[in-house]
Amino acid sequence: MTYIERGTTQYWQANLALFFGGFVTFSILYTTQPLMPIFSKHFGISPSAASLSLSLTTGALALCMLLAAEASDAIGRKHIMIFSMALASIFTLVTAFSPNFAVLLILRGLLGIVAAGVPSIAMTYVNEEYHPKTLGHVMGLYVSGTSIGGMYGRIAVGAVTDFFSWQTAFIFIGITSLIISLLFWRLLPDSRHFVPKQVSVRSFFHSLGSQLKNPGILCIFGIGFSLMGGFVTMFNYIGYLLSEKPYSLSQSVIGSLFIVYMMGTVSSTWMGHMADTKGRAKVIIISAVIMLAGVLLTLFANLFIKIMGLAVFTFGFFGCHSVASGWVGDRVKENKSQASSLYLLFYYTGSSLIGTLGGCFWSRFGWGGIAGLISSLIVLSLVLTVISYAFEKKEAKRHDCYRQAQ
Repeated sequence: MTYIERGTTQYWQANLALFFGGFVTFSILYTTQPLMPIFSKHFGISPSAASLSLSLTTGALALCMLLAAEASDAIGRKHIMIFSMALASIFTLVTAFSPNFAVLLILRGLLGIVAAGVPSIAMTYVNEEYHPKTLGHVMGLYVSGTSIGGMYGRIAVGAVTDFFSWQTAFIFIGITSLIISLLFWRLLPDSRHFVPKQVSVRSFFHSLGSQLKNPGILCIFGIGFSLMGGFVTMFNYIGYLLSEKPYSLSQSVIGSLFIVYMMGTVSSTWMGHMADTKGRAKVIIISAVIMLAGVLLTLFANLFIKIMGLAVFTFGFFGCHSVASGWVGDRVKENKSQASSLYLLFYYTGSSLIGTLGGCFWSRFGWGGIAGLISSLIVLSLVLTVISYAFEKKEAKRHDCYRQAQ
């Protein structure tokens, strides 16, 4: 069977297309994050309520990813991803004309539903079409697209909002995303190893149950839940902190801080490559410790040190995510698309639940409460990584004993 291999023209075209897929999805997904303080003032709502503009989107995304993955098993990977990107871009444009916050939330929820196609299927496409020896590197490139997309969306929204309005910012992001979606359609190679299969409700729940009964895989899902919850919480409420005295930063300046996502572009590719040679558990632990160091740096009052802390935290997070997401595909031998979607289900559920819960910590305990919440989640992820690695070693030993018996 012919795989997409490193060094070929098709390899770089496919990589660029997947980069664009992550870029569009995450630039659209997180457009409201830097606007939360503005929504609080414009609509007269609390920080927790404003966070629903993101949490509702990621929650809808999480719930629909399993369905998108099942649909792709019958229809095909590329078709679903193109459909997802185009509709998400259109909903972003329509959101600009929301007459009130309730309508904005409804549209953001619908956006989350249609956007589910890319993140739930991209990992499956990579695992099916690329040579196994390149998986860590390719997943790193895809995740770097998500980091740059998230950075671009936040910075562009902040700048356009300062000069014009948040509505104009949504129109700008929507049009840009539509154009890039066309490039994705032209560049991504058609699937060669995709085999359509009938979708059965019974088999769907049977395979779902088998995934959730595997404690080692369940721990990786928990890693995604805890780390993404902490990451979103950090960036949900840093804007509130920096817009208040003594910092009193403008929306453009706050939006520009998301340039620290460039650190994620570096770490996702670097850590993904390192995981191919050093082992995934070891690299996740290193990345999580780096995240923790970043959180502690944000506790300093000095603005420069806080920004350094954000950069360090972001570097560690994207390293963790690129390696953990690839670990799922490596550990699961069957129903890889469902396993990848389950990982992302936990990942975005953490974003929704903890991201909104963080508003309570911010209102009651200030930034110290936010830092404490995120640090606890990072420690939890470290424990889960050690447990999952222990199960992986146990499974490998059992497999070796079985082979010797044969």
